[in-house]
Amino acid sequence: MAIRQMLRRSLSGERRSPTEVPKGHLAVYVGENEKRRFVIPISYLNQPLFQELLYQVEEQYGFDHPMGGLTIPCSQEYFLEVTSQL
Repeated sequence: MAIRQMLRRSLSGERRSPTEVPKGHLAVYVGENEKRRFVIPISYLNQPLFQELLYQVEEQYGFDHPMGGLTIPCSQEYFLEVTSQL
């Protein structure tokens, strides 16, 4: 399944349980106030642009994950901009 399809599905409000993550993917929660769940390929973790985003998040917010998953407290628009370049 293409990442654009997965992101569209996430944005469409289609709900999945936290355990429904395809093999080779992980769930992240993105947003400054209201968090939205995205399912991304784990290969993103090796991409320098995504690593820079994670580094910035760590520097600014630390790694406190109250939602039980990786939380990226940036705007959803910025997250989509970064992931569209990967």
